[in-house]
Amino acid sequence: MRGARLKAIIAVCLAGTCACPALAAPTWQSTVAQAARFAPEARIVVLDEVSGRVLAASHLAEAARTLAVPGSTLKPLALYGLVAAGRWDPARRVACSRKLRIAGRSLNCTHPAADPMDARQALTWSCNTYFATVAGMLAPGELRGLLASTGLLGQTGLAKEEATAVFHDPRSPDETRLALLGVDGILVTPLELATAYRWLALQLAAQPSSAAAQVVRAGLADSASFGMAGAAALGGVPVAGKTGTASPSAGGQSHGWFAGFAPSDAPRVIIAVYLPAGHGADAARVAAEVLAHSPLRRAQP
Repeated sequence: MRGARLKAIIAVCLAGTCACPALAAPTWQSTVAQAARFAPEARIVVLDEVSGRVLAASHLAEAARTLAVPGSTLKPLALYGLVAAGRWDPARRVACSRKLRIAGRSLNCTHPAADPMDARQALTWSCNTYFATVAGMLAPGELRGLLASTGLLGQTGLAKEEATAVFHDPRSPDETRLALLGVDGILVTPLELATAYRWLALQLAAQPSSAAAQVVRAGLADSASFGMAGAAALGGVPVAGKTGTASPSAGGQSHGWFAGFAPSDAPRVIIAVYLPAGHGADAARVAAEVLAHSPLRRAQP
């Protein structure tokens, strides 16, 4: 009897109708669970691009309550808003010596030596000098408005007992630069960052031919292909995204971020990863693990 039942199960599996978990199509939750084995401490959030609901998460409660400086993940949000408002010319080039010091803090660039960069290149390589220059033309209070419009500075409603972002309005040009670079004066949760990147993906889809959409989309795609977030491409799915590495203003261990959307040409999901200890490149590698085993990977030719 046992042998006959086993033969029947095998026959069903061979016919392609098996419900065995090992052979079932991947779900987002199973995908995230597998990626979490690669990085057990990572807060991972996957949002549906259309509805904004949580498709899957690892450490969701912690993702709702963890407040940390967001590092360079703010750069595309601010850039999009400024270019869309006609406040910044994306063709403007800024020279970078890879050495930068602001208010006594060393914020040297780690990208390869390069000719003066335009906005797309600066986003690809996360040039601190470029974005410090961008921040230098902001009026008092303008940065708060840019970030608040994305949903970054408020609760998302995606989890219970959420923390709320902390933002200290800059009082000087240097404080504005540090805030836009995401290293001081601002704390956000992984859920808030995921929500902000969903806002960005929707803006890019709504205004695809605008200068702001074109430069930010291209910069994020390049970043997650061969730039600073290039490890995200290891998942085998076209992805657009940005990394961030930061540490508390008082110093201490650095933490890493990745935020982006996939597929890059027609986003279906938003992925945000926060690593309590590590770098942005490490967080991008976790995102690649998510994508490598996801329903999107199955859909690739």
